[in-house]
Amino acid sequence: MGEEAMEAEQPCPDTEVAEITETTTTDDAYSWPAVLYDVAPYRTYHFFHQFRTSPSNPNNFLKGVKWSPDGSSFLTCSDDNALRVFNLPHNEGDNPGNDPSSESDSDSYAANLVMSEGESVYDYCWYPHMSTSSPDLCVLATTTRDHPIHLLDANSGQLRCTYRAYDAMDEIAAAFSIGFNPAGNKIFAGYNKTIRIFDVHRPGRDFEQYSTVQGNKEGQSGIISSIAFSPTSSGMLAAGSYSQTTAIYREDNLEQLYVLHGQEGGVTQVQFSKDGNYLYSGGRKDPYVLCWDIRKTVDIVYKLYRSSEGTNQRIQFDIEPSGRYLGTGGQDGLVHIYDLQTGQWLSSFQAASDTINGFAFHPFLPMAATSSGHRRFGGLDDSEEDSQENMSLSGDENCLSIWSFYSSMEEDATTGDLGN
Repeated sequence: MGEEAMEAEQPCPDTEVAEITETTTTDDAYSWPAVLYDVAPYRTYHFFHQFRTSPSNPNNFLKGVKWSPDGSSFLTCSDDNALRVFNLPHNEGDNPGNDPSSESDSDSYAANLVMSEGESVYDYCWYPHMSTSSPDLCVLATTTRDHPIHLLDANSGQLRCTYRAYDAMDEIAAAFSIGFNPAGNKIFAGYNKTIRIFDVHRPGRDFEQYSTVQGNKEGQSGIISSIAFSPTSSGMLAAGSYSQTTAIYREDNLEQLYVLHGQEGGVTQVQFSKDGNYLYSGGRKDPYVLCWDIRKTVDIVYKLYRSSEGTNQRIQFDIEPSGRYLGTGGQDGLVHIYDLQTGQWLSSFQAASDTINGFAFHPFLPMAATSSGHRRFGGLDDSEEDSQENMSLSGDENCLSIWSFYSSMEEDATTGDLGN
């Protein structure tokens, strides 16, 4: 698999490229090493059995994965309406080589916590200051269909508190997207043409409400599907909408600064660069991740290709802690790595046999997590036995993997050149 990944051709030779003159890296206190992305990573941990154990839902599949801010664990979401927390083993910094369990019939280890939600999970996120050394801060937020926003304990799974919004009929209105502000004292939630802000320390039905559409019907319409905050102290946030638009707002008063047009599908993810000067957006059934310079938002800086035209799933991308490279999954099972300074494709590796819908870099270790899967349907004329046979999956389908990248320090320590 490694040789095939290293020999993978550039996914789209027609990708628009424009060089970013200013570096996208910052001088933050990251210890992210110089990673050799032209060498395929090795799989450290692998999980698939525990996502197929429910007889009532044999067609369960993963929907995404997110690392905790302190890097101690990762959180998954799956179609069985369950969130699972996996703690990273304490020896994660070791170099064990290829994990033997990745080729066996067993998972590397079991989830430390399984939290079942009543309905389909729309969005979920970690508390930004989460730390295992402070149990009070080990929380995450979720939003599900027909339910209020839940704040859950990441150690016990218990419900800490709820944040409720009601519609004109005085019924619970579920948020479609959520995100903590950088200070961690507010939850921003996206609704249809509306953003509501909840005070973390005041659970209940108290909130501030802002319309994303102006009186003359200009602005950002549709369902607010994704929210991201600038990592700098600029006080800006970005919101994506299923109306194929991305907007930039001020955090303090939700003043709308820009509305960006150009996504071919409904926006499913937005993320700022590490210096806060660039914004990246991806959409459903849209083969490109778009790069915007928020200081000059007239034109798209460049487009990064990924295979997503044939799936309705959200496909997650992520920027490494140093801010130089972006990784994204695709329906072809590949993870593509791009250089954000030039917009050029750098490398790719085969992470699964089906759609890679989740990809996330570790906060400070040269590791990444991938989740894969999609809904499968048996043929209408198939018998029950044939349908079950067609639904049988391999260990590289509907799976979760943790990958370790080689760094330049590891290359110097070996006798041979890893790149050859």
